[in-house]
Amino acid sequence: MRKLLVLSGGHAYEREPFAELLASLREWDITHLMHPEAEEAVANGAAKAADAVLFYDMGGYHFADDWVTSRPPSEGFRRAVVERFASGRGAVAMHHALAGWADWPEWHEMLGGRFLYTPGKVRGAEVLDSGYRHDVEYTARISVDHPVTRGVPAEFGVTDELYLAQVFEDDVTPLVRSDFEFTRENFYSAALGISGTLYSREGWDHPPGSNLVAWHKTVGPGNAPLVYLQFGDSPQTYQNPHVRRMLANAVEFIAGGTP
Repeated sequence: MRKLLVLSGGHAYEREPFAELLASLREWDITHLMHPEAEEAVANGAAKAADAVLFYDMGGYHFADDWVTSRPPSEGFRRAVVERFASGRGAVAMHHALAGWADWPEWHEMLGGRFLYTPGKVRGAEVLDSGYRHDVEYTARISVDHPVTRGVPAEFGVTDELYLAQVFEDDVTPLVRSDFEFTRENFYSAALGISGTLYSREGWDHPPGSNLVAWHKTVGPGNAPLVYLQFGDSPQTYQNPHVRRMLANAVEFIAGGTP
């Protein structure tokens, strides 16, 4: 049986419903590791031994005193991830993985986007912190025929958290778009949220953003496949049959199981 390594930690989630989502991937032998143990395990070769890797983690943050500090990953973890992609072996990333490792810009180039908890610099430009909105009911629309979207309706309903974040659209193949409007008026400031002012956009003038909620790209000299699925905030999302199908397709695709 093929091996799937799942990484989590750094961001809260409901463990039992997420475990049920993983259990739906019946054709895989799953090892689920949480940070900080996950970081050490990957540095010691855990990703090399896996046929597929699922990043559902948000590494490198410490939240305290109404603010957040960050750090880069260990050199061993960074090297293991880069070497995996360089060898042509891919990965799937979900939801808050887009925010992980704020002090490792290469990670976000590999992912194809970035969620920022605080204002910062992305590709040399100063940008505002990203936006979030929980429990959004929206229609997901398939953008292209692709192995990750096979067997999924052209449109399907989702209730999930959405991000107003940086997406490098020129570098990715769009898979799914949302019909929600990705504008300041529909999101809340992440920086205000971690400072104790939840659900606020006061003084936060974020420009409109991409409505992409899933994409595929290749990474590194090995052209390793990377699939990002923005789905994944709540049990309701974990139980969505179309989200489950896309996750199963994505893991199969990056492991080389589909053309």
